[in-house]
Amino acid sequence: MEKVLVTGGCGLLGQHICSGLLKKGYEVIAIDREETGYNDGKDNYSFVECDPTDKNSIAELIEKYDFKAIVHAAFTVDNDFSPIITEEEMKACATADKFIYHYAVTSSIKKIVMLSTSQIYQVTKSREPIREDSDLKPLTNYASMKYASEKMMVTEMQHHKDEVIGCIIRFAPVYTLNFTDNLMAKITDPKDGSLFVYGQGQYGFQLCCVHNLVDFILCFIKNADSNKYSGVYNVSDKLLTSAADIITFMREHHRLGAVVQKSPVGTMSKLKGLFGVSKEEKQNYRYLDMNKVENNNMLDCTRASKLVTFRWDIHNTK
Repeated sequence: MEKVLVTGGCGLLGQHICSGLLKKGYEVIAIDREETGYNDGKDNYSFVECDPTDKNSIAELIEKYDFKAIVHAAFTVDNDFSPIITEEEMKACATADKFIYHYAVTSSIKKIVMLSTSQIYQVTKSREPIREDSDLKPLTNYASMKYASEKMMVTEMQHHKDEVIGCIIRFAPVYTLNFTDNLMAKITDPKDGSLFVYGQGQYGFQLCCVHNLVDFILCFIKNADSNKYSGVYNVSDKLLTSAADIITFMREHHRLGAVVQKSPVGTMSKLKGLFGVSKEEKQNYRYLDMNKVENNNMLDCTRASKLVTFRWDIHNTK
C-alpha cells in the first residue's frame, strides 16, 4: 500500500485531501498541531501531532516511511491559518518550507504537491484568462508568503528534477456546502460589514470547490508518471460564481440577512487603487477590494483539465 504524507492534514483542506486519498486506497499519515477527528478511526489513517516547524519530528517520519508523495497543505489559509496573515506567520512558513522541501527531494519521495494561491497573479485589466505564465504581482502577505514558498520548492528541486515530480497548485478561494467564509466575503463590504450586491449580481468571482481541488490532487498523485507533469497548475471551478449565485446559495442552505443593492463603484473610487494596498488589505486574505469586484477575471485551467474533469460548483457542492 502506497503511503502519502499530508502536512496540515487536519485543516479544512487537509482533512478532505486525506479522506480522498484513503478512499483511493493509500495509507495516509497526517501531521498537524491537533487532530480534528474528521478522519480519526479510519483504516490506514495515522495522525502525528506536531507543529509544521518541528524539524526533527518531520525528519523522523520521512526517514521511517517510504512515502510515494507529500502534499504540503500546511500554512494554507482555510487550513492552518486564519485570514489575517502576520509577519510572524510568514517567517514560520519560510522556516518549515525550507527543510520540508529539502527532506522531500533528498529522500525516496517521488512527488511533491504544494498548495499555493491564485492571489500571486497580477490582476489584469483585460478579460483575458489568467494562465500559469501570466504576470505575477504578489501584493498581500499571503500571496508573498506563497510566492516565496514556490520559489523555495523550485530551488530545492533544481538538482533533483529527474528524481522528483513537483506540482505547484495555484487555486482560487475555496468553499464547500458548509464552509462559506470565502463566499460571504464576496458580498460583504469590508468597511462596514454590510451585505451588498451591484445591480442584479450578474458579475462573477473565480472560486474553487474544495472537491475540485481534492480531485486534482488525487489524479496528479495517481497519473503524473514523468517529469513532463512537473510545474504550475491553475485549479478552480470551470465557471465564475456570480454574486447572485452566492446570495441564492446562502438563502437556500444557510442564513442570510438583508442584502443592499448598490450602484457600481465610480471613477473617483477606482482611482484610489492607484495609491497602493492598504494595511488591512495586505494582511487580510479575504479583504474585498471594491474597485475590482466587477473584474470577472478567470483562471485558465486548461493544463489541469488534462488530468481531471472539474465537476463541482456552487450548485452541486457537498
